Amino acid sequence: MSGRLDGQVGVITGGASGMGKATVLRFLGEGASVVVGDLNAEAGQALVDEVGSDQLRFMRTDVSVEEDVASLVSMASEAFGRLDVMFNNAGIGGAFGPITEIELADWERTFAILVSSVFLGTKYAARTMIDQNEGGSIINTASIAGLSAGAGPQAYSAAKAAVVNLSQTTAVELAPHQIRVNTICPGVIYTPLMHGGDERDIESADETINEAQPWPRRGEGADIAGAALFLASDDSEFFTGQAMTVDGGLTAAGPRIQGRLRNNRNLHRMVGMAFGSTGERARVRRLEE
Repeated sequence: MSGRLDGQVGVITGGASGMGKATVLRFLGEGASVVVGDLNAEAGQALVDEVGSDQLRFMRTDVSVEEDVASLVSMASEAFGRLDVMFNNAGIGGAFGPITEIELADWERTFAILVSSVFLGTKYAARTMIDQNEGGSIINTASIAGLSAGAGPQAYSAAKAAVVNLSQTTAVELAPHQIRVNTICPGVIYTPLMHGGDERDIESADETINEAQPWPRRGEGADIAGAALFLASDDSEFFTGQAMTVDGGLTAAGPRIQGRLRNNRNLHRMVGMAFGSTGERARVRRLEE
């Protein structure tokens, strides 16, 4: 049985866990060859061992470093001869806390990983796709937090809003080359970035979903993988410059998330930086009352 991505080659950042890993597995199952970039080398090697396929490659990648992203994109051409899909998916929770307390370095690091990474991935993928002269698809992970207030901390929300706008502007720029650029805006998705492996966070997320999200189950990585598959495939040939919301109706109902999840409670009393599934521990400082 043929797949929807037979013969295509994709690069997926943040592909060693969560939504990225689910997309890697889905793309491979649909006939694609995939190059994964992730800062967490241990998780990346575990994925390679789990899949055990010659159609998968892994490179430890800091998506905020230009040389790393350039090398990652080059690996696709070197290993598989071409590049058809670039999924700029890597992310972290980033800086959080009162705006009066957030450190500039944490704010800038958040934007480097969430926004500069998308710029770099788009830059190098577009160069390759333009040279191939066969079009392509660039997919960027944003968030419902980037669409309005109330679904995430300030730095994360502002960065994801930038991703949506950057996707729109580059979609217009790259359309003459038949390169599509679209954004996926996930809602509450059950991934390590969301819960950090803490059962209390998982329970809190389930409570939040039951209260706020119309669809009667939590989002999974596979839901985002399905959206990415559509955007990667020929089915989305006339689909560009769009922000696809995948949130179980949460935005339609009003995303009153901020302050509800356990790791966001008492946010006004904490400040720090969250690094998601990169392997780097979060830094949290409790403010004095």
